[in-house]
Amino acid sequence: MKTRVTELFDIKYPIVQAGMIWCSGWRLASAVSEAGGLGLIGSGSMYHEILREHIQKCKVATKKPFGVNVPLLYPDIDKHIDIIVEEGVKIVFTSAGNPKTWTQKLKDNGITVVHVVSSKKFAMKSQDAGCDAVVAEGFEAGGHNGREETTTLCLIPMVSDAVDIPVIAAGGIADGRAMLACMALGAEGVQMGSRFAASLESSAHAHFKHRIINTDEGSTVLTLKEITPVRMIKNEFYAQVEKAYINKASVEELKILLGRGRAKKGMFLGELEEGELEIGQISATIKEILPASVIIQNLLKEYEFAREQMSRIQ
Repeated sequence: MKTRVTELFDIKYPIVQAGMIWCSGWRLASAVSEAGGLGLIGSGSMYHEILREHIQKCKVATKKPFGVNVPLLYPDIDKHIDIIVEEGVKIVFTSAGNPKTWTQKLKDNGITVVHVVSSKKFAMKSQDAGCDAVVAEGFEAGGHNGREETTTLCLIPMVSDAVDIPVIAAGGIADGRAMLACMALGAEGVQMGSRFAASLESSAHAHFKHRIINTDEGSTVLTLKEITPVRMIKNEFYAQVEKAYINKASVEELKILLGRGRAKKGMFLGELEEGELEIGQISATIKEILPASVIIQNLLKEYEFAREQMSRIQ
């Protein structure tokens, strides 16, 4: 399966694993890359030297291309960038910030740069900043999200029509049918987060993985827009957030409620009621914890089956 995305990253399949905090360590990234996709180390939850360790372990685990996801909203990102350059990482996905900030430095060091966007406007800004591709992520996606609330099926054609660089679709994709739909709308690859969060190699806590496969329709919500919009599973922590809104809490009060380490508590330590459980709407369709290689093979089989079914429509 060849697209501009497979050529850009030198991978077999146009399938990218999202760089999710607390879920995307070197084991998951290397497993996805070994299976023919592009694995990403999620650096947002890592101290600088921990990131270096994960990059080095990933290099040992696979000789195939892999990258690092860098959420620009975190402090001391310059140190992350320095480590990425020092360790010779060739692919970086940036998100949650201005693509102009680091793109030129990364490209000056021979790094392919992709920026995650939630609107046509920021896709065009990413292209102008020199990014090699964009991830167009719809409202359905888990974790940090855009304020626009544009769904994936609306976003992909708008972005694809607006930019000349390759578009990777994200948000609400966990099987081959969704992959085919996104490709039909102009994407040249897909990025999946929630499906890989519930993989054998994900560094998420087992309790969180089992919570993912037991979610149902309507189990997630996009909230905390006053700070940074985030989609999470409804639990006791979310009930506290909801109560804070009812009581007309200020932005500062919401920040105090969120506190520090809330996502780590939920996703990495498995405290399912007091932690922040970031996951996408598509989690309602995920019912098994599988190896990353099996997830990719299932996706490809479903994609081909869906293509065959569509070809029969007169």
